[in-house]
Amino acid sequence: MTERAVVVGAGVSGLSVALALLRRGERVTVLERGETGGESSWAGGGILSPLLPWDYPEPVASLALHSMAMYADWVAEIEALSGVDAEFWRCGMLASEVAVPDQALAWCAEHGMAAMRSCPLRLPAPLDAYKENQLWLPDIAQVRNPRLVASLRAAVLRLGGEVHEHCLATGVQTRQARVTEVRTDAGDFPADNVILAAGAWGGLSLTGIVPVPNIRPIRGQMLLFKPAAGVLDTILYRNGLYLIPRRDGHILVGSTLEDAGFDKTTDDATRQRLHGEAAELLPALAGLEPVRHWAGLRPGSPGNVPVIDRHPDFDNVFVNAGHYRYGVTMAPASAALLVDLMEGNTSALDPAPYRWEAALARHWGGAL
Repeated sequence: MTERAVVVGAGVSGLSVALALLRRGERVTVLERGETGGESSWAGGGILSPLLPWDYPEPVASLALHSMAMYADWVAEIEALSGVDAEFWRCGMLASEVAVPDQALAWCAEHGMAAMRSCPLRLPAPLDAYKENQLWLPDIAQVRNPRLVASLRAAVLRLGGEVHEHCLATGVQTRQARVTEVRTDAGDFPADNVILAAGAWGGLSLTGIVPVPNIRPIRGQMLLFKPAAGVLDTILYRNGLYLIPRRDGHILVGSTLEDAGFDKTTDDATRQRLHGEAAELLPALAGLEPVRHWAGLRPGSPGNVPVIDRHPDFDNVFVNAGHYRYGVTMAPASAALLVDLMEGNTSALDPAPYRWEAALARHWGGAL
């Protein structure tokens, strides 16, 4: 008998698991409290790499690098199913003011990431001031987040999955060590397996189930510009600020890290600061007004390490949550790791760092 999986959360993390399960013949229902991918999956920049991967814990780098190696084929399969272009683009990234570039180069060589000290592209003149501490990472790619969400959703529907929007999961019905139904404000959904992938809301409890540990929302504000065509064709990064060119000429600028709860308010002071710092790198933005200013809520977790595991209280409840800044980057590898766990298969990655028990042992420090 075909099993019924209920996925709580229709962001990239939830949709990726849904797609993987549909490919294995399961019936899948995805429940979303708002719009599909309408939170951090939509709001982010879509850089397919940790910003400076050598600065992150090894579990983040391992999961991200494994996912990055899968991405081109993964996106191509989704686009073939959906007919929707996710705008995957291997545009490269230039990182400026890298603290110890020789050590970063050595890390890249050890982990199979292409890196060099000089960039062959035509770059804005202000970047000349940082040449001594720059690294060019030619293989870094991006996707356009809203297009990826649309492509994933269409692929899930194409394979027979259901997506219920504005359907708030409120609790679960249990029998012994299993969840039998997911309760929502629109009715109950029977389940043989449940996957919790609720993004920034993963740290909130549903009635009858303990929440995922140490997840909290972290706000990020971003700007969008539309300069003249051709002013930038690679990602620029410096001291936490990134500029991401899109194929249609738009440029994203981001992003902040703000511990503001579930508040997605934007403010003029942040807009002005982001605009000013972006114009220091790309003077073509100086005289332009942003065409959009928005904020999203990331599923924050200590060290950016997600939880990908079985829930400790239930045999048939699984978690894919807490990817913080890199949910889009980690999506294909996270889904593969979780499905291997669900099916009892040996994974290509060591699952230990992503276990529930490991998440309990991690704690928030002073820095976001």
